[in-house]
This record gives sequence, C-alpha cells and structure tokens, in this order.
Amino acid sequence: MPVIETGAGVVHIFVDESADPDLAAEVVLNSKTQRVSVCNTLETLLVHRGAAPRLLSPVLDRLRAAGVTLHADEATRELYPDAVPATEEDWGTEYLSHDLSVAIVDDLDAAIDHIGRYSTKHTESILTNDLRSADRFLAEVDSAVVMVNASTRFTDGGEFGFGAEVGISTQKLHARGPMGLQELTSTKWIVRGSGQVRT
Repeated sequence: MPVIETGAGVVHIFVDESADPDLAAEVVLNSKTQRVSVCNTLETLLVHRGAAPRLLSPVLDRLRAAGVTLHADEATRELYPDAVPATEEDWGTEYLSHDLSVAIVDDLDAAIDHIGRYSTKHTESILTNDLRSADRFLAEVDSAVVMVNASTRFTDGGEFGFGAEVGISTQKLHARGPMGLQELTSTKWIVRGSGQVRT
C-alpha cells in the first residue's frame, strides 16, 4: 500500500560565483543556526571555486562564531584551516546539530551533480546574482522545494500559508483511482528571494 512519508533533510545551499557576501553570510547562518534540529536546516554548503577566495572566510567565520563545527573538503581546508576533514559519510548526513559539511565545487554543473548524488530531495537553495544560474538551478535541481537567495528555513507549511504543517514529503505519490492530467503531476515549490531569513 503506498504511503506518503515525510523525508529526511540533507539540505544544500550553493553559493554561486556572483553571490553577494553579506547576503551569503546572513542566509547561510540563518539556514544553519535558526533551529538546527529540524529537517529544513542546512546540512551541506557548496561554494563555487571562483567565489571561494572572496566569500568562504566571511561565511564560515559567522558559522564558527555561532558554534558550528565545519566538516570540510581538502580545498576548503586549504583556504579555511579551522575545519575538520570531511568524510564521504558527511555528504549524506542529516546532522540535526551544529555540524555542517562544506565543499568547494568547480561550477554550477558540479553543484547540481553533488546535490543530485547526496540530496534527499527536500530543499536546496542557490545564492546568486546571475539570473541564468538561478533559472538553471530552479529547473535542474529535483527537490520538493528549490529556492533562490532565501533561507532554507522557509520550507514549512506554516510559512507557505497552509496554517500548519503535517510534514514535508520528498516523494512524488499521485492519487489512486481515476486520474486526469493533474494526478499525473507532482509539486515542486519554487521560491525567489532577495536575502530573506526566517526569524
């Protein structure tokens, strides 16, 4: 019998090369620390290689000051040595704690590939000032909620205007019985922001 199961949240943010440093630091901090024990909390931060020298330290400094333990790949630790080495297991871990995986990726394609491999298809966000990158991310990332320039903490039934939340489904279960076109589709929420964080 098919059931709707509320899924785990291995949630990603990709900081694109064009991202604003202040927006990136604020959105990443909020996504990780506003409430660490819930499924829409950031678990993996991906940073564009071209942005890393400019954006990595300001973003990671804010996280460290908030008590976040950083599990980082080798490229990240070369630029930010105050992190522990990440393991393969870290990339698929829903920590639900003050822990965060961090990786530098070559470009948008590499970010989408990483998300496709490790995501639980819950929530992903891109921080960018490039409309083409934002549109590609929205179109190509297969998760229940995909965002631009907004905190992942907004993935919530109450925040989306449902009054309350039963859970967040990461599946694509359709109706049983006679079906029309609507029953052959599933929902993907798209959020476009300009640096919004959840309070």
